[in-house]
Amino acid sequence: MPFWQLTVPSSPETADGLTNFLWEHGALGVIEEESPNEPARLRAFFPDTASSTGLVSAVSVYRASLRSLGFAVPAAEPEIAPLLDGEWASAWQQSFPPRAVGASLLIVPPWEARPDGAERGRVPVIIEPGRAFGTGQHGSTEGCLALLEAALASAGGRTPTMLDIGTGTGILAIAAVKLGVPTALAIDVDPDAIAAARLNADRNGCADRIALALEAAETLSPREPFDLVAANLLGHTHVALVTRYRRLVAAGGRLILGGILADERRHVSDALEAGGFEVSAHLLLDGWAALLLRLPA
Repeated sequence: MPFWQLTVPSSPETADGLTNFLWEHGALGVIEEESPNEPARLRAFFPDTASSTGLVSAVSVYRASLRSLGFAVPAAEPEIAPLLDGEWASAWQQSFPPRAVGASLLIVPPWEARPDGAERGRVPVIIEPGRAFGTGQHGSTEGCLALLEAALASAGGRTPTMLDIGTGTGILAIAAVKLGVPTALAIDVDPDAIAAARLNADRNGCADRIALALEAAETLSPREPFDLVAANLLGHTHVALVTRYRRLVAAGGRLILGGILADERRHVSDALEAGGFEVSAHLLLDGWAALLLRLPA
């Protein structure tokens, strides 16, 4: 019994905090699972040296603190169970199968990537699941990728400059470069995310085309605005950044936003339209919305 599997009910507004909490308590891996027919939950894997009762107690106290702060915490309680040797790694890997996205992308974990780079006639984007957000398995990330592909396909041969805000694993910047963007700037305020994005960029052979910076959108001061900006954040963050987006997106440029709950879409799009953007398209996937907007020239 060398491993524990801790299952924690979650919600969109608590998932990130709970995930970080589990990593900080020694998790070997954390999987976020949700579907329209099943409650959201996190599955975390720990070595048997961790105290099962201690883990359940710690996460229960943390969830209680979130509830006291007004967050929506599911009533169901955390559960822990033993896993046989190797089962945690198998469960971890089975949760990240190759995933076709849009017309041409295939998101692939490293253990599924082919040495010759040929991936079912699609453009492979190799992403190592880990502490940073953005594996392509989440509706929020998938929506951003599909809209990114559409925006680049309609660029009419124009070579865009690209900024990826809150890059996480680097998946959006990497996909953009592999779809033809010559260079991209990817920023995040989390050092773990920058490290993950650097590793993934290297795996995809495009580390020399993606500049990474530990920085927030609020403090970024580029010499020129970008033709394409992508930000897979949260709905309320997008609303707060409307003025900033206006400065970062070039006239005639595109803005791709993800991390928006489906019932927040209208509120976010209204705020962006009030800030001068035009909504070109939107996608709804697994309860999440992604927006493609344009800043008129």
